[in-house]
Amino acid sequence: MTHRDHPARAGSLRALIQGKPALRQFYAAVYAWFAARVAACPPGGTVLELGSGAGFLKEILPDAVTSDLIPYDGVDRVVDAAHLPFPDASLRAILMMNVFHHLPDAERFLREAQRCLIPGGRVVIFDQHPGWISRPILRWGHHEPYHPRAAEWAFPSTGPLSGANGALAWIVFRRDRHRLAIVIPGLALDVWRPVFPLTYWLAGGLKRWSLLPGRAFGAAAALDHWLARLAPPLASFVEIELVRRT
Repeated sequence: MTHRDHPARAGSLRALIQGKPALRQFYAAVYAWFAARVAACPPGGTVLELGSGAGFLKEILPDAVTSDLIPYDGVDRVVDAAHLPFPDASLRAILMMNVFHHLPDAERFLREAQRCLIPGGRVVIFDQHPGWISRPILRWGHHEPYHPRAAEWAFPSTGPLSGANGALAWIVFRRDRHRLAIVIPGLALDVWRPVFPLTYWLAGGLKRWSLLPGRAFGAAAALDHWLARLAPPLASFVEIELVRRT
């Protein structure tokens, strides 16, 4: 079995995403939200996706620069989120799907994002959320580390994908949101929206199985949106937007 941090996994991951209709539609739904948030940014500057992996953002945003810390075949650039190789005020948006919880130094990344974004630019994050349904999965049924009581926003990483804290987005943007406003004053937390209680798990995530047929995805997603609005603590993921202050 190829180690999860090895670039040779790109082909198998891409085939998995493309081969599971419900999972592909899940990705497409997140990418459509990304596109809507990019459209809300001021014009000018580069749109950067971090941790692109085996995804297909360019089908939705052809001009976006895809990147990853792992040199996957098909990504535009190899980029370390803690050392963004871009000039000050040069990025229109930074997009991240299930990437934030893998950052071993979240504060360093946020400082880099603050530096690189144009005024009014956005960091748009889709990540894990420890809700009522997902919390036991993240704690006991998932291969990635999960430490909701971690005092710091950093952790010693074993690798780009093998290293993680599944609770990191909740820690930084919910539990420690007052600290965030102090240490990263140039970024305003504009949106924190829990979403998708069930759909991703029913689609099997990045496992080979799926309990959700592709033709049922629309109905399942609509039910998920209703459940998340009715009871936000049910949500398994969260949509986050940070805006660069002018």
